[in-house]
Amino acid sequence: MRRLVIRNSKTIRRKIYDHLRDQLLSGEIPPHEHLIEAKIAKEIGTSRTPVREALHNLELEGIIEAVPRVGYIVKPLSEEEVEEICEIRGAIEELACRWAMKKAHHQLIEELRKNILISEEKVSQGNPKAFVETDAQFHEIIAGLSGSQRLLELAQTLRRHMLRYRIQSIYLMDNVLRAIEGHKAILGAIEKGDPEGVSRAIKSHLEQSKRDILRYAFKETPER
Repeated sequence: MRRLVIRNSKTIRRKIYDHLRDQLLSGEIPPHEHLIEAKIAKEIGTSRTPVREALHNLELEGIIEAVPRVGYIVKPLSEEEVEEICEIRGAIEELACRWAMKKAHHQLIEELRKNILISEEKVSQGNPKAFVETDAQFHEIIAGLSGSQRLLELAQTLRRHMLRYRIQSIYLMDNVLRAIEGHKAILGAIEKGDPEGVSRAIKSHLEQSKRDILRYAFKETPER
């Protein structure tokens, strides 16, 4: 496990939680891994109490599960969860986009345009991994300009859960190019002021992400 350096004891609980969560969602700690409280505390260089609290909170989030007489296990990847996340993301992002178009239409267009240009520039330099960050920023621009902090938090949480499944497929150039085209379609509908078009573009974009996940996370070739 990657070592965590903590300099401020006042934030130790939050830092341990964030550290473990990032490793779980990125796949650095893989599914079915047995998480041993004492071992994690020793590797980080802290007491077991904040580690115990972090693991409990991660269980509440549904990322890990408690097994009697065993401890915590990283939950396996689930096709059903992928379907669920995509469905919920579609509803949330459609609502966020509709609100953002009403409250900050011009700013929304400008910021999304800039984001897509940066994504294309990174990809043209042969760096598809940089898309992980610009992809997150694209969707957070929409949620942020909706004016709802709760909606932004929900969108960020769901995107991070999706990343746990998507981390392998999102690094591949052809998948990145398809995702950028999906972003362009969403922007195009926003520019036209077409809420129904936005809804279709968001659903199509998430459906493509789901197909890529099924292809790489579960080693399947989904039906088209």
